[in-house]
Amino acid sequence: MAEIATVPYAVDPLEPRHLVAPHHDDATLNETLLDHVWRKPGKGWFMLMGCTLTLLGLLVVGVTYTLARGIGVWGNNQPVGWGFGIINFVWWVGIGHAGTLISAILLLFQQKWRTSINRFAEAMTLFAVMCAGLFPLLHTGRPWFAFWLFPYPSTLGAWPQFRSPLVWDVFAVSTYITVSALFWYVGLIPDLAALRDSSKSKVARTVYGMFSLGWRGSGRHWHNYKIAYLLLAGLSTPLVLSVHTIVSFDFATSLIPGWHATIFPPYFVAGAVFSGFAMVVTLMVPARKYLGLRDVITDRHLENMNKVILATGLLVSYGYMMEHFIAWYSGNEYEMWTFYVNRATGPYAPVYWLMITCNVVTPNIFWFRKCRQSIPIMWVASIVVNIGMWCERFIIIVTSLSQDFLPSSWDVYAPTWVDWSIYIGTLGLFGTLFLLFLKFVPAVAISEVKELQLELRHHAEHAAHGGGHAHGHAHTEGAH
Repeated sequence: MAEIATVPYAVDPLEPRHLVAPHHDDATLNETLLDHVWRKPGKGWFMLMGCTLTLLGLLVVGVTYTLARGIGVWGNNQPVGWGFGIINFVWWVGIGHAGTLISAILLLFQQKWRTSINRFAEAMTLFAVMCAGLFPLLHTGRPWFAFWLFPYPSTLGAWPQFRSPLVWDVFAVSTYITVSALFWYVGLIPDLAALRDSSKSKVARTVYGMFSLGWRGSGRHWHNYKIAYLLLAGLSTPLVLSVHTIVSFDFATSLIPGWHATIFPPYFVAGAVFSGFAMVVTLMVPARKYLGLRDVITDRHLENMNKVILATGLLVSYGYMMEHFIAWYSGNEYEMWTFYVNRATGPYAPVYWLMITCNVVTPNIFWFRKCRQSIPIMWVASIVVNIGMWCERFIIIVTSLSQDFLPSSWDVYAPTWVDWSIYIGTLGLFGTLFLLFLKFVPAVAISEVKELQLELRHHAEHAAHGGGHAHGHAHTEGAH
């Protein structure tokens, strides 16, 4: 064992850095990854919780005022019937894409670097979609009748209009959050059992025991677990692509200048992955420092995420170019006005150019390895990208609606304090749920990290005992 322990894990000549620090064994991994759950929360956690609860209070105020007075207290006007409600819905749904993408698609492609970050990103997905769902619910004006959007046995004859993309949203988002929650929970079961077995409190042992569903780690349990996890990954993968495609149909199936574009589905999906990965970096950088997870969330993980941000940022830039090209090529005066005059020089031009700076210019810094590996630079860049993606949603919705076909009906949109309080309040809701997640559940999938560690050790052992054999393994690893 002593000989194996001295063998480095990374055998890929193109990527020599570790995915897991090689000095760990099962016992130290348990200790490292469960420590933040059993440790008493420090002052920092309480301060952050205080801040997020304060913001959550803003949400309560904004929602209560809206329910009491109606959505007339929002900044929506005629012709801008969609304002902050839809802007923030699309933004939050986009952020919710990275978790399922990392977990499901990277799992199916056997990408080993997903292992330490998938739990983190899946939790982020659930909380982001919860925040997203609030906005269209409130935007209906009478959220207590939201069940009318489902095809229940109605004696009133009030059926959903299935030709409306807004109804497609209901089914897409509700399916997505259901499957994502199941995927997250199934992945948690072995770790909940580990928490049950290591807990010293009877209450904690009972609660974790109840949620671990009697897991004992037998061969049969692992067999069923692997099959269920893989099936849910297969089910989740098309959902990642379908949800934001359907969200884009809210716009693309209309005739409003700036919305009626066939590029929208792939462009929206790329933008969602772009903003989702940026949010993962924003949250993961401070979390891995304060939870002591640097040995399992290594610099290689962060650099790989920055490469994904660069790739999706280029796709988003391509989408912007295509929008402008199609507007010019169509010869349609309304489209040309929207893209070349209204957005670039109109009343919302500062937001437009901020969007270009954040989404087109910023990701290109990741062409440089120093920027991809610099923690402060990647953290600031990830925040900038999230600001840019919010600006993109604002530009798409507000510029097209505020100045459409009839100049006589043009008007300027400005959000009210209620709009801002609900939006900022959802940031508080997201932060509160995320801090509770970090306190009560392992932020990294323990069983998957242990499995990866054994696999890498096995590869390294063979690499150390045979040149040709090792070479083959190195290529296999590199392909992953």
